[in-house]
Order: sequence, then structure tokens, then C-alpha cells
Amino acid sequence: MLTISRLNQAEAKTIIDGAVQKATELGVPMCIAVVDESGNLIAFERMDGGKVHSITISQDKAFTAASARKGTHEFNKACIPGHKNNLFGIHTALGGRMCIVGGGLPLSYNGSVVGGIGVSSGSPEQDISCAQAGIDSFTKAYA
Repeated sequence: MLTISRLNQAEAKTIIDGAVQKATELGVPMCIAVVDESGNLIAFERMDGGKVHSITISQDKAFTAASARKGTHEFNKACIPGHKNNLFGIHTALGGRMCIVGGGLPLSYNGSVVGGIGVSSGSPEQDISCAQAGIDSFTKAYA
């Protein structure tokens, strides 16, 4: 029998609020998705002005980060042809759900991945910054 830790709605809202606060500071309206440890959507927010295509991209980033247990930017680096751990083509896996663009980060609690956050609408660096702000707000509130 497995015991699984899973984010709840209040925790997901805290994560989204942290990401929204950072996005507001940056002046970039974002789409923000929070998923459980298996990559299934728990909560989502599209800020006013968040890009339409970012709705799906943010969810795919969160899915990738949670299910693969690593940031989407890490896949990006490994997808360069000739890289020693070449994963080129992984972005086509699972019907294209594996996202290799920065902005998806896994969420850990007590050493276990309990979910993921995906942020989209800015540059990869802006998306990562907002995702990290969401994680930081979770850590501050629940650590």
C-alpha cells in the first residue's frame, strides 16, 4: 500500500498567489497551472491578458515537471543534439505533452514531489521566476 502526499486547494491557491504576485511585479500577465504528483490539474488561473496558447502550455509545463520530477528547463538543455544525455525528441512524447520550455518546476514537500507548477506567457526566464515565486510562497506558508 502506498501513502501519497498531495497538494490541496488551499495550498494550490497559495502557490498561484505567489506566482501572480511575481508576474504583477514583472508586468507580464501569466497563465499558471498547479498539478498533483501525477500531473493532474488541481488549480489554474489565467491573469487578465494571459496569452490564449499559454493556457495549454502552462498545464503541460506543470504536468512535465511533476511527472518527470524535474524542471522543464532541464529537458531543454538535454535536448540539444550531441548533448551527452541527449533527449532530443522527448518533446514529442505523450502526444506532445512533454514540455521542454522553461517555466515548469516540481513542488517538493518532506523530500517527495507532491505536485508541479507551470507558468507561461512571458520569456522562459520570466516564467521560471514566477514559478519559483509560487514555490517560495508554498514553502514559506507550509514548511
